[in-house]
Amino acid sequence: MSELVDDIFPESNLNALVIAYYFPPMGLSGVQRTLKFVKYLPDFGWNPVVLTTENSDYYAYDDTLLEEIPDIVKIFKVPESKRKSKIKSKPRKFPNYFKQRIGAAIVRFFKQPDSKIHWKKFALKEAEKIIQEHDIKIIFATAPPFTSFLIAKELSEKYDIPFVIDYRDNWVDNPFHFYPTLWHKNYNIELEKSVLTVSERAFVITRYAKELLLKRYRFLSHDDVVILPHGYDPEDFVNIPATINTRKLVFTHSGLFQDDRTPKYFLKAINLFLKDYPDATDEIELRFVGLMRPSHTRLIKRYKVANICTLTGYLNHKEAVQNLIESNVLWLTVNDTIRTPGKLYEYIGAMKPILYLGPQGQISSIVKDTKAGFIVDNKKVKEISSVVKKIYLLWKDSNLPEPDKDNADNYNRKHITAQLARQLSLHSKM
Repeated sequence: MSELVDDIFPESNLNALVIAYYFPPMGLSGVQRTLKFVKYLPDFGWNPVVLTTENSDYYAYDDTLLEEIPDIVKIFKVPESKRKSKIKSKPRKFPNYFKQRIGAAIVRFFKQPDSKIHWKKFALKEAEKIIQEHDIKIIFATAPPFTSFLIAKELSEKYDIPFVIDYRDNWVDNPFHFYPTLWHKNYNIELEKSVLTVSERAFVITRYAKELLLKRYRFLSHDDVVILPHGYDPEDFVNIPATINTRKLVFTHSGLFQDDRTPKYFLKAINLFLKDYPDATDEIELRFVGLMRPSHTRLIKRYKVANICTLTGYLNHKEAVQNLIESNVLWLTVNDTIRTPGKLYEYIGAMKPILYLGPQGQISSIVKDTKAGFIVDNKKVKEISSVVKKIYLLWKDSNLPEPDKDNADNYNRKHITAQLARQLSLHSKM
């Protein structure tokens, strides 16, 4: 990581409007990137003024995240409809994956670019007040929802304020976005093109995401798209009251599973391993941190490993980090090389060996760079079982590999925010 160069940052802090539908006290991984940007931007000459939603039904809330937001940050909340302005925010039941996909498909038929398009009207009205009262020098919009990009574009054109956009996921080229008709896809292509044509910079998480944008929109130059990876916050790992049980080999998975990203093969491999090493039953714990669908909890019973499993349910972020620190090995499973789970970088920050189950590609390369990674195809049960055996024997000998600290520093959220602040300074309205 290069040294921070101070002379590009403003001498006195300037205001940046941050448009973020998902923001604390909403929980889960989708808020972490924006939260950490907001936390550290004041250190580099920028005061975030956050525009977010209010009274939204969501899967989980974490009030402890609000403690990380500096006092200087102003937050404005706008409901996405008049009806929701009268409804108190509350957790929503985690949906069946199949029903969720069907529901999303129906929504995409009628609402473009996404289900949050109704928020645009109310957000624009509030944003106009913010701009008039807070001397905004640049607009930063993060998506999904991609409605946020449209809000930023409209504000930019009306008030002649430059804007930048942050892709937490791809838009048109996201293979998990279903478009009911060719018209729907082409309409979204035109929307995305219209945003990219006038935005100052587009930020993406991975090189692959950048390549997709450059390939589709040929008018973009290499410099128009900047890679700002996910990361971890070192402060999250300080003064955590963690207790490590030296008599247990703890494998921990943090975060959500989907039907295409399932614990099935890992659990099946553990079952196979325990048939060869029955005494290890008393020495291994499988810990699942976060919400789990009923279809996935049933797999635990099917593969007869319930006696070694701990399901914590949803935890606030501090408690989730505590569980990472208390573990010996952190594992994740992915079914593609397109998405890069945010939890991977939390795993890197925890400085623990990582068991990666998935295809070769950008994620496996990141894991390999830790110097403490175990990489295996996510559906090859016998190979996974063999790797579990290898890890078990290394643990028995107190010889599990230690991650490379210098590599971990590349994903320090504060360093990444410094890169963002440089971009804001280069493209702001001075």
